[in-house]
Order: sequence, then structure tokens, then C-alpha cells
Amino acid sequence: MTSIYHADVIGSLLRPSYLSGAQAALAAGRISAHDFKAIEDRAVDQAIAMQEGCGLDVVTDGELRRFSFLDHLLGDVDGFIPEPGATIIFRGPDGVWEWAPPVTVASKISARRKITAEEFAYARGRARAEVKVTLISPLVLYTAWNPDVSGAAYADAYELFADAAAIIRDEIAELARLGCRYVQIDSPDLGTLVDPENRALREGLGMPTERTLTEGIEILNSIAEVPGVTFGLHLCKGNNQSMWIATGGYDFIAEAVFGGLSNFDVFLLEYDDERSGGFEPLAKVPDDKAVVLGLITSKTNDIESVPDVVARVNDAAKYIDLERLGVSTQCGFAPVSVGANHITEETQQRKLELVGEVASEIW
Repeated sequence: MTSIYHADVIGSLLRPSYLSGAQAALAAGRISAHDFKAIEDRAVDQAIAMQEGCGLDVVTDGELRRFSFLDHLLGDVDGFIPEPGATIIFRGPDGVWEWAPPVTVASKISARRKITAEEFAYARGRARAEVKVTLISPLVLYTAWNPDVSGAAYADAYELFADAAAIIRDEIAELARLGCRYVQIDSPDLGTLVDPENRALREGLGMPTERTLTEGIEILNSIAEVPGVTFGLHLCKGNNQSMWIATGGYDFIAEAVFGGLSNFDVFLLEYDDERSGGFEPLAKVPDDKAVVLGLITSKTNDIESVPDVVARVNDAAKYIDLERLGVSTQCGFAPVSVGANHITEETQQRKLELVGEVASEIW
């Protein structure tokens, strides 16, 4: 069985106001790139220190150097045109929000640079805990696929996914060369397949669900072939401004995902509310894989209690060995710099402290 970090973290953190202000000043030409980098470094330093102070076994740089968690496929890759992609519907307590990526694939994609090398090299020099780097699933490019436009470059979307996988695998190989030992792939593409509405969206774009859960999973599995790296997969159901995309348990995808992604070591699952379904699908996780339970929500200021979270971990342990479990927040706190969840920095820290406290009590 792979080693597991019992107190884990998903990735993005709230941008402090001084960092957001500096980003605006840089865009307006009021400060130099050199001065901005010093401010950005300060924010990363504070993010790492905060996470370590919360008792986490793993830290990230908070994705503070990115505009969004999609940057390395939508922000630093050529092959796109500025035309909106597929419309995704987010839902929340206050209603719905329609979002579409600002770009569509129009030619063969290629990376301009490796964005995570700087992130990891800097964070490694500042952190005492293990540093995890987050990347995105190649299948998430379904949102940037338009058969009428993209078909000129790719016969179908799965050829696009394969090229995206090669870009990500190359990025991870460089991370491994720099000493990175833990990479998390964020997968809202698979996570949202639990919802019939999202399956129908993909089907309408010419992506049969059965093909996604076979060929698509094989493509995703291929990026985790880099030796010496622990690979985690975060099955995300959507996260922006405290809203979500999908509702449903993991039953529909459990066998294909847990069984098919043989190169992955850890599955990080969202389990923060009734939208998540039950723990029964955990019984289908192979014996050599670990699971991190996202039991603490990143979407609201409500603070869970240690006894309640401990009880839920023990409920999950009815289906999978307790020693193969860890705990984390359900998702990141700000996957997009302008799409932070409706939560305070104080609550963010308290929730991460709760992760450490629960892990310490159980393990």
C-alpha cells in the first residue's frame, strides 16, 4: 500500500488582499514585475507557514501564483482562440450561474512553458512539510471542445485529451527531476460525471460516457507513469464562489475510476454534504490505494466539530481500512483568483486546523 498523509490539503487558498491589490497594480503598470514577485513570494511564505502551523502533513503554495487551477492548460498552452467553450451550470444556495471557458481549441495544442517548476522550487525551499503540486486532468479540456471548430485539428476530443496528457506528463517529469514526490491531479471532468446533467452535456459534444470511463481513464492513467512520484486524484464536483456543478454519489463511476486508474496511489474525495452520497463506493477502492476524505467544507463559514468529523471517518472505515484513510477539506478555497469561496481567512485557517486536529486524534 502507498504511504498516506493523514492530514492532507487540496490546493488553492484565499488570496490575501495585499496580493490581489498587487496583481491589479501590476496589470495597470503601477508596479514592476520585480516588486510584484517580492509581494507574491511573501504571500506564498505566509501560506506555507499557516498550513504547517495547522498541523498538516502536506502543504501547497496555495496556487497563489496562478490566475486559476486551469492555468497550465488554458493559460500557458497554444492552440486556442478567444471563443467561449461549452456552458457549465454552477448551482448554489442563491441560484444558478452559467460559465463558459473563454477559449476554444482551434489547432494542435503545445505548451509555452512549465508553470509548476517555479512554484515547486520556491515552495520546497520554504517548507518543512511535504510539498504537493496540483495539476489538472487532461479530460477537463472537454469544456474547450467545439466539434465545428476543434475538429480541424483533432479527429475527436480524445485525441485532444491525449495531447494534453503528454503536456502534463512532461510537466510532472520536470517536477520529479526537481525532487517533487507528490502530485495531485484535479479532476472535475470525472467528478461531475456522477450527475446526469453533466453526462448529457458531454454526450452532446460527442463524448460518450462509456468511452470517457474507458479510453478517457486510460489517457488520464498515462500521466501518472513518472517514477518516484505519489499520484493523487481529486474527484471534484465543481467549486467557484461557494457554488458547485454536480450532485451525486460516487457509485456510478467507482468501479471504472478506482479500478482503472492503477497508476494513482490516492483518491481525494468530496464528502462534505448530502450531495456527496454515501461511503459504500469506498469498498471498491483496491487494497493498495489510499483515500483522503474531504469531510470539511471549503464552501461556507460553518465550522465542523472534531467529534463529528471523527465519527464520519469511523463510518467510512466500515468500507475501507482506517489506516488507508486521511482527511482534508472537500476542495480548495479559491480555485480562481476572482472566484473565491464566500469564506473568511480566519475560517479558512480554522478549517485547516481542524484537519490537523482530526488526523492527530485518529492516527
